[in-house]
Formats: sequence, C-alpha cells, structure tokens
Amino acid sequence: MDYAAFKAVGLALPAVEESTSYGTPALKVKGKLMARLKEDGESVAVRATWEERERLLTIAPETYYSTDHYREHPWVLLRLPQAHRDGVAVLLAKAWLMAAPKSVLKLHGARVEAGMQWPLRECQ
Repeated sequence: MDYAAFKAVGLALPAVEESTSYGTPALKVKGKLMARLKEDGESVAVRATWEERERLLTIAPETYYSTDHYREHPWVLLRLPQAHRDGVAVLLAKAWLMAAPKSVLKLHGARVEAGMQWPLRECQ
C-alpha cells in the first residue's frame, strides 16, 4: 500500500479532510489529527489507544512499530508497504472514533458494538 491508497481509505470516513502536520500530509477530522505521513514517506503515524498499540506491536512487528518520540503518546506507526487495506480500514475507523467530536459521531450514526464504537456505514 502507498500513501495515496491509505489516504483514500481515510477520506472515505465522515468529515475527514486532507491537511498537513509537521510539514507532511495528514488526515484530520474536524481539524483534529488522526493520521499523518512520516518524513520517510513510507510510514504513517496513526492515533490509537494504548491497548491497541501494544496489541499491534505484539502481533505484527513487521508492520507496526514505535519510536522513542511516540513512547509517551497513544499513536502507532505503520509501515505502508506491509499494510493491507482491511487492516488500514479498521485502524483508521478506530482513529476516526478517537478524533471525531461527539457531534460528528452522532450525526454519522456511531454506535457501540462489542465494546467499540463503529461508524455504521463505513465499517459494517
């Protein structure tokens, strides 16, 4: 996967727009950062819960990683060449849920399912 494909998955989520962060392309929902391309052009930083980050780092270290900079922040780094569309879709949906304001969640029918909120149209 490349950044163009990653971006297309993210832009399919409600209220997501292309922007910049730290001088690189980024995806934001109502101005709140949910993912950004790293300076290497091959990785993205994606908002995640602490638990999700640890799970991903454990089960797929060839795809997901972290650095000292992100140690104290709830973000996971994703190597785009190793990424698969389905995994990216779930990862970005979760990042969207964390970044989207309550008004956007309500407007787009987010609901709780198995302990996680999901946007109805995009993730079923």
